[in-house]
Amino acid sequence: MSSGTERSPLGRRSFVTGAGAGAAALLGVAGAGAAASPAHAAHAAHVTGIVDGNLPDFHPLLKDELRFPLAYGTSPVRDFRAWRRTARSKVEEHLCVDRDRTPYEPEYGAQSAADGYTRESVTLSLTRYERVRGSLLTPHGTGPFPAVLLLHDHGAKFDIGKEKLVRPWDDDTRLASAQAWADRYFGGRFVGDELARRGYVVLALDALGWGDRGPTTYEQQQALASNFFNLGSSLAGLMAREDVRAAGFLAGLDRVDRRRVAAVGFSMGAFRAWQTAALSDDIAAAASVCWMTGLKEVMVPGNNILRGQSSYYMLHPGLARHLDFPDVASIAAPRPMLFFHGAQDSLFPAEGVRVAYEKLRAVWRARHAGEQLHTKVWPELGHVFTAPQQDEVFTWLDAVL
Repeated sequence: MSSGTERSPLGRRSFVTGAGAGAAALLGVAGAGAAASPAHAAHAAHVTGIVDGNLPDFHPLLKDELRFPLAYGTSPVRDFRAWRRTARSKVEEHLCVDRDRTPYEPEYGAQSAADGYTRESVTLSLTRYERVRGSLLTPHGTGPFPAVLLLHDHGAKFDIGKEKLVRPWDDDTRLASAQAWADRYFGGRFVGDELARRGYVVLALDALGWGDRGPTTYEQQQALASNFFNLGSSLAGLMAREDVRAAGFLAGLDRVDRRRVAAVGFSMGAFRAWQTAALSDDIAAAASVCWMTGLKEVMVPGNNILRGQSSYYMLHPGLARHLDFPDVASIAAPRPMLFFHGAQDSLFPAEGVRVAYEKLRAVWRARHAGEQLHTKVWPELGHVFTAPQQDEVFTWLDAVL
């Protein structure tokens, strides 16, 4: 799912017409000029194959088979701690990427002073495969400080990643691109810089395909994901493992109070934030803006997720046979979690958000921690993270960390 403009799918009428004609020819329904029998005609009318934006015509039956049997409250495992271990293990099994304990071996770049904080680049090993460069902001003063792992969105915009959230200080070309993105989605602000001014250490890194690790193109994403699968790995699984490793690195810095580390993200970054909280004990709280839904409710005709491509960064094959999105996020309970949704956000149907929020609330209430879960729908907003939303997140972080 992305916040950018994507290619429209093949029209339903042309696709179904072609599919129906092909099926008729294969079945001999109207071949060689012969009239079709009533039985054959009825059968041919049913054979459409693929409809409604890349869905198989029997997709309602597939949805019906999704029961999410490992969800807390449905699972036969009633003890929450035991369930949490079981559910996390199931998610990790479907990442198709092993845990990696490669030494981080960070290398720090030259520091640059800003208003109330210091900026520096850091290059580290998130996996044994490659080194990744990130932006690290540290408030002026004496630590240890609370910290935020800041996770960038997708947006079908790949020339910048970490720069969407942390103002680039050494690249004018990226600065122009980043400022335009901030103006469009973040009320002109750089969220990371705002957090640093408020006393948080901030770490932002590029996911594979963005910024220093790209840029890829929209059309290349599906092939990239397919090649990961062919190599026995997973693009989404790699991103999940890297985010967990980034959380561990941030929590381990001397300047950071490791008990006060949060994950924060918008759009795909929101998905990454609650996923990291579910998979990492280094995350004490998470704020997710514009990415939470029930799976069944988002798999509807016309929705962006049906186009493939961007969705592969958030697709763990087979996991839906066990857990829904809010079930995975619930692994983080009863830690403080915040979820925002814009009622005008066309990427996430209102019913999907409602179902997800209800599932989340049920788990936090079961843990006697209902006050630790903050969910909110902003009636007038779409797929954005505006300054008023940011201010509410900042206030919430101050209260829970």
